[in-house]
Amino acid sequence: MVSNKLLAAILSIAILSGCGNSKQSPTSINKEEQSKKIVSAAQFAWQGYMKYAKGFDALKPISKQGENWYHTSLQMTPIDAFDTFTLMGLKTEADEAKDLIFSNLNFDIDMDIQLFEINIRLLGGLLSAYELDGDKRFLTLAEDLCKRLLPAFKTSTGMPYRYVNLKTGALRDSLNNPAEIGTCLLEFCKLTQLTGDSTYYKVAKNAVMAIYKRRSSIDLVGTIIDVTTGEWKKPECQIGARLDSYFEYLYKNWLLTGDKECYDAWETHRKAIEKYLITDTPNGTFLTRVDMNTGKETRSLYGALDAFYAGLLALSGDVPTAQKIQEGNFYMWTRFNIEPEVFDFKKDSILYPSYPLRPENIESCFYLYRKTNDPKYLAMGKRMSDDIIDKCKTNAGFGAVKNVTTLELDDSMESFFFAETLKYSYLLFASEDKLDLEKLVFNTEAHPLKIQ
Repeated sequence: MVSNKLLAAILSIAILSGCGNSKQSPTSINKEEQSKKIVSAAQFAWQGYMKYAKGFDALKPISKQGENWYHTSLQMTPIDAFDTFTLMGLKTEADEAKDLIFSNLNFDIDMDIQLFEINIRLLGGLLSAYELDGDKRFLTLAEDLCKRLLPAFKTSTGMPYRYVNLKTGALRDSLNNPAEIGTCLLEFCKLTQLTGDSTYYKVAKNAVMAIYKRRSSIDLVGTIIDVTTGEWKKPECQIGARLDSYFEYLYKNWLLTGDKECYDAWETHRKAIEKYLITDTPNGTFLTRVDMNTGKETRSLYGALDAFYAGLLALSGDVPTAQKIQEGNFYMWTRFNIEPEVFDFKKDSILYPSYPLRPENIESCFYLYRKTNDPKYLAMGKRMSDDIIDKCKTNAGFGAVKNVTTLELDDSMESFFFAETLKYSYLLFASEDKLDLEKLVFNTEAHPLKIQ
């Protein structure tokens, strides 16, 4: 009897050789046909949103209702979707999103919001929209929002609280993490570039360097830190949730600005991650979790969010390591029907079985294909995007997966499905003329920002 592990390995090989779901060899994949399929999926999802959730933050694609993150909508889906529609050439959909943004968006609200999510989705989306579209109302909204986020950084360490009130500036939750602290750098920098006001960049740069200065003697950082004292509360280092985009923004900010201090910090961390976290297995290469002070493994956990690191390494030039990690990423996807949120790569067992329509695995395929032109990354991306379109489709949109082993769907379609998952899927197969990686850098929500 064939074991599950062996079956998954056979399936992976079959897909890359043109068998399995693909029915095509990597070299014969019709890129134009696949990109049209993804565009159609984007149109279908948007139609469901407009019919059942127009003006809300997101669509619940099973119950066919709208839902908001807070008590008032912040137009998350229209903002996250606008630049994707623009890149896809979907003028009608882009115009509809734009109309919703300017008709309904207002930040003068007595409401606590999570700095990180509002920054990457709304501030990043508005800045990208302005650079792509040119309408100054996008920039006006972006600057108004950023000014309301600034009070979060008024701490003795310069690291921000997790939550800030948009109207009063009141703060809460001093226990933060490197990702939420450091992932304002690109957006605040871009606003400085567009307005000439250096305040934004200085605040964000100070926050990210406050984390870097508190790295351990072996150049790793932990998962949770108190922004009022600078004390690490959870000294576990990993590459996924709570740390991922801290590393990402150090390198990408160097691309955006040429800031050598950020590049040096990235290189310091990259070398430490290579030494202590990267782990080879028969199923591919993964990144484990370790104690930031000793480098000793704490838990061999890996998941959907961790999959971004292959793409980041490819972008930074370390293609060989990126390729090995992507083998692990693709194994994780094929082993469990669709990738789980978290699994133990040494025990080959799932810890958290959900899949909330995340983009990171496809994102890494996109960067690796751009760097290598190896059609196997088209085959990987086709398998993943086809799985999402075929297995997650509802009558009104696309639903998150509650359990990847049963493929039971959840009543959720986050705005990042438009901003990231559909965008990276499309760009993987679209003409390279659609986007030049030497002229643009993506924020962690996949909003493109122009390199000046």
